[in-house]
Amino acid sequence: MALPPLTLSLQFGRFDGVAEHRAALPRHKVERWLRHALDADGEITVRIVDAEEGQALNRDYRQKDYATNVLTFDYATDPVVMADLVLCAPVVAREAAEQGKTLQQHYAHLLVHGALHAQGWDHETSEADAEEMEAREIEILAGLGLPNPY
Repeated sequence: MALPPLTLSLQFGRFDGVAEHRAALPRHKVERWLRHALDADGEITVRIVDAEEGQALNRDYRQKDYATNVLTFDYATDPVVMADLVLCAPVVAREAAEQGKTLQQHYAHLLVHGALHAQGWDHETSEADAEEMEAREIEILAGLGLPNPY
């Protein structure tokens, strides 16, 4: 099965330790992870931000005044998946350490997670939806040779 085409913009904000995050996110891997998570052609911007920008976006768009790991701004799903995925570097790094994962493994999981959100998957609607989304994430990551993130 051919993977869907993807137009990718990969952006990094300015923050302490940005080099470590750039190293964990080589463009070819980000593109591969996202393409495996997409069911249709995609136009996706991935932006890696500091805690201040992550908190401001979460506060302004979700009314939650804290920095979270990934925010998905989905604009269209048909005929092309169009979305912005914003990942907060300090939160991702902290979670990876707490969960005993590499930074790259955690980014891969969160990018797959965000891409599924961009296609309408939602784990906050019911327990059944959460289990279905987690199962899909596990399946995609396994196909990429990555461990179960849960």
